[in-house]
Amino acid sequence: MKTKIIIGTFFLIGLIFTSCSNRLIGTWTIKKYETTADGKQAVELNNIGTMTFNRGGVGEKDITYTIFGIIKEDKSKFQWTVQDNYVKIESEGSDFSKKWIIIYNNKNSQKWKSIDQNNQDEILELAK
Repeated sequence: MKTKIIIGTFFLIGLIFTSCSNRLIGTWTIKKYETTADGKQAVELNNIGTMTFNRGGVGEKDITYTIFGIIKEDKSKFQWTVQDNYVKIESEGSDFSKKWIIIYNNKNSQKWKSIDQNNQDEILELAK
């Protein structure tokens, strides 16, 4: 009986951890990318592109946006992992390459937050 409880517990823990990452599989539209910092002008950008999360922890970005007159493009591959309430994106030279805190994680929408090296809050809202 004790063995069944232990096995059941491990099964549930595994299911919880994989369900968060499985929700990410697919292509997500970046509905909003916002940066804010004390004493600086807030920047909010809408519908700037897509991020595709594939099985095996790999993905691809197709992002284009203009900020303060500068056009930025990010059309590159990335690696991703999910652990607890964090998503980590790794992609050399990308503004999106960092550890993001998962604010909410729904089937068709995600909201993440991060703080960059300049102490700016960044919010990323994704939709399927």
